[in-house]
Amino acid sequence: MTQHFVKKSVIAALFMCATGAYAQEQAGAPAQGDAPAAGVPHATAENTILPDEMTPQLNTTISRGLDALAGMQREDGAFGGNRFGSNAGITALACLAFMGDGNIPGRGEYARNVERGLDFILNVTNETGLVAADTSHGPMYGHGFATLFLGEVYGMTAGGGDTSQSRRVHDALVRACHLIVQTQNDEGGWRYNPVPHDADISVTICQIMALRSARNAGIDIPKGTIDRAVDYVRRSQNADGGFRYQLNRGPSAWPRSAAGIASLYYAGVYEDEALDRGLDYLMRQALPGRTPVGQTHYFYGHYYAVQAMYLAGGQLWATWWPAVREELISRQRENGLWEDPANGSAYGTASALIILQMPKRYLPIFQK
Repeated sequence: MTQHFVKKSVIAALFMCATGAYAQEQAGAPAQGDAPAAGVPHATAENTILPDEMTPQLNTTISRGLDALAGMQREDGAFGGNRFGSNAGITALACLAFMGDGNIPGRGEYARNVERGLDFILNVTNETGLVAADTSHGPMYGHGFATLFLGEVYGMTAGGGDTSQSRRVHDALVRACHLIVQTQNDEGGWRYNPVPHDADISVTICQIMALRSARNAGIDIPKGTIDRAVDYVRRSQNADGGFRYQLNRGPSAWPRSAAGIASLYYAGVYEDEALDRGLDYLMRQALPGRTPVGQTHYFYGHYYAVQAMYLAGGQLWATWWPAVREELISRQRENGLWEDPANGSAYGTASALIILQMPKRYLPIFQK
């Protein structure tokens, strides 16, 4: 009990220091070492390495988490969850967590885990390009994460050379991106199924991130697709700076607002009033210490929020990072896992590890 109290006290202290620094910046007073912020857009600033980004405790936490996650891989190479069987999206996130530590096919302690996950993803990619296994919640969530994973594998292995597997990865990636482009709806977004009917901000960010990763890896992505997606995301923003779930309905909520901000960054928008308002909303509503860990979409929200703050850089990153780091360290279970109430421990652990390894800057999608 004493240890738990100490951890909670550390988080509370970080939270008070963080909110104080952020409030000072918003009031126009410069944080130590920074130029005055008054009147200056803060959507994108220099993202310098903080002196204490990686700590011995964090490294231990990550090592325990990776080892525990590896033990959850199924015989077919996949990962699943409470409501899912072998799932393409959760498998992709788990493999991205291993890659966040520098593991890629053929290299690293967890190279074999990535290879087995990649084999699973390739095996569930059909002739249309759709990557899907368990589709209980609609396949486009998993398709977006899986396409992101393929893009990161292709980018981190420099195309992999002229091998059978590299050709399979390239072919699957091209077809997966083509399906995303073809299923964008008239509003500019995407929804659960690969048909261009309606859209929501949550599925849309998955597709935008996948397309950005593929473009980074050298795959041609139509500019018009991205332009329409940006317009959709902009029209999803509410007056309070947060983002609603769909264009025609919904109040702001911090998890989808984090996704909305990340969408703009990955679509190539770096300086914009919409980003400033969205980041302000996120700081007010979701700075770690204000978001109950057991709440719905906690890991989903922080997965995108840490990316948004990392891409924003400057004081925002310096404020956000130590707070989310200490909160997640304190919430790791004795078995090395993190539990997501709805989606299970493989999903929660993969998400937590991706968040905690952000400062390692291994994944191309996170290299600012």
